[in-house]
Amino acid sequence: MGPYSGVIVRGPIMSRLIRALLAPFLLLVVTQTALAANIANGEKMARRWCAACHVVAADQSRGNTQAPPFSAIAKRPGFDAGKLALFLLLPHPRMPDMNMSRNEAADLAAYIASQGR
Repeated sequence: MGPYSGVIVRGPIMSRLIRALLAPFLLLVVTQTALAANIANGEKMARRWCAACHVVAADQSRGNTQAPPFSAIAKRPGFDAGKLALFLLLPHPRMPDMNMSRNEAADLAAYIASQGR
């Protein structure tokens, strides 16, 4: 047995390593889920949860001036629905934690992507 067998390494370096190794896997899972996303369900969620701040559809007259319209988000260079779905699952400032499932995040991201077309 070597000198490090049975030793559990913990700390900030290990934490970063684990996150770095898991991030591509999570992105793959979310991207695969986004491929099977339900745009109609995403629209329902957007109108219920997002319309107070974002303009979520062409028939909506206004949103909060601090939050970009979904059409503008979808038209950003490099926009990726899978990355957006992952972003929606992670806690972030300025938006409430909606505690979405992976499928719900994929549905909402697919709906947002549809607004850029």
